[in-house]
Amino acid sequence: MSKGVVLSVLASVLFAVMYYFTSLLTPLSGLEIFGWRMLLTVPCMTVFMVLSSEWRQVWALLQRLAGEPRLIGAIVLSSVLLGVQLWLFMWAPLNGRSLDVSLGYFLLPLTMVLTGRLVYGEQLSRLQWIAVVFAAIGVLNELYQMGGFSWATLLVIIGYPIYFVLRKRLATDHLGGLWLDMALMLPVAFWFVQSGEQGFAVLDAHKGLYALIPMLGLISASALVCYIIASRLLAFSLFGLLSYVEPVLLLGVALLLGESIGPGEWLTYIPIWLAVMVLVFEGFKHLMRQRRA
Repeated sequence: MSKGVVLSVLASVLFAVMYYFTSLLTPLSGLEIFGWRMLLTVPCMTVFMVLSSEWRQVWALLQRLAGEPRLIGAIVLSSVLLGVQLWLFMWAPLNGRSLDVSLGYFLLPLTMVLTGRLVYGEQLSRLQWIAVVFAAIGVLNELYQMGGFSWATLLVIIGYPIYFVLRKRLATDHLGGLWLDMALMLPVAFWFVQSGEQGFAVLDAHKGLYALIPMLGLISASALVCYIIASRLLAFSLFGLLSYVEPVLLLGVALLLGESIGPGEWLTYIPIWLAVMVLVFEGFKHLMRQRRA
């Protein structure tokens, strides 16, 4: 279990490092960085799946699509939904939206709880209702102060639940489905890189990118592999608890990049952080009950 904990935390740290790393990739735009990330990450992920015998999931999914071609449109939609999120993650630090995206990741566990209630009829526990109330206070303050959440925050808290629900309905919520979603992005990723101001020639114009871009791919692939292995080594509840490490680190990166929380926004962040703490506490209690059992 200790190995799983270390890998989960390491994955969160690597995702946060990648979040900051985009600010070093001048003069690349968010679209170009997203393109490079996909072009480098998918081959690394393919090697990992072949070595770990997970490739059979991809083959089974492709055979299924050959027999049910009507599913292709839904699979493409799934890829688009994920691609938008991965693009936003690369784009936000370059465009002053790091804080908005980190807030979205803080709210995401709450929106996932509500999605389970609304879509699957799951019952909320008492602590989950308390977390929802805390989050509602933060949401109401944001509505009062700003008139609503930024589009970047909304994209995270609405887009990811839709993506997860779609994958569950398609029965592609496994590693093979994730690989296919990412592989379908490769033509678009290539086009983003090629259509940049200098295209692939940007490497010759800015020699430092010869080192920085492979590092981006290495960080991205390493984070993904650590995340996948940790998800297998850890109990689901503990793995879920450790996922809260990432938004905390993303908030730190946003502040490091020069963004700040305004005086009127503290009443948004503090209740949402309290909501997250309540969910962490509930997960910890569940984990302790499992250990005693």
